[in-house]
Amino acid sequence: MADDAPENEEVAAPKKSGLGKGLMIGFISVVVLVETALFFFLVPSAEEVSALAEARLIQSVQEGQQKVEELTDEENSVEEVLIGQFGETFSPLDTQDHYRVELNLFGLVRKKDLEKMNAEKTSKEGRIRHAVRMKIRMSDLSELDENQLGLLQRRILTTCNHLLEDDLLLSVGFRDYQLYKE
Repeated sequence: MADDAPENEEVAAPKKSGLGKGLMIGFISVVVLVETALFFFLVPSAEEVSALAEARLIQSVQEGQQKVEELTDEENSVEEVLIGQFGETFSPLDTQDHYRVELNLFGLVRKKDLEKMNAEKTSKEGRIRHAVRMKIRMSDLSELDENQLGLLQRRILTTCNHLLEDDLLLSVGFRDYQLYKE
């Protein structure tokens, strides 16, 4: 009976109910299921992340290109520069008549070169005026007709760009142009 007593004590101890363990397992299972559902529904997939990153990258590149284009357009915009007012009296080589040419000469320069052009124009003003006057005087009377001024413009442009440090002038033109026979 002594051996029977310990068996009876073990049997006499109340068994714990499985309800507590079941509740704990159920609670943990619900938490795991909720976290898994949140992960699948709220966390974006790899494709979504890469598509979003690509869209942001494309947008930033386009914005950068627009800024660069705006700066480039601003730098490459063309500005007018007054080169000078000229009035020359001359006698063409083939006649004894005297003629007078009066013109306002301007040049077209890129905006980024405007300061450099103004500095060079003031430092070389005498040479530029002399070269333009010589081109006018050395021209034939037919070249000084209003419908033939392209050749004179090209000569003046070439001469002015030759005198300047860089080819800053894009073209030259005449604001006012008059040819008088005296």
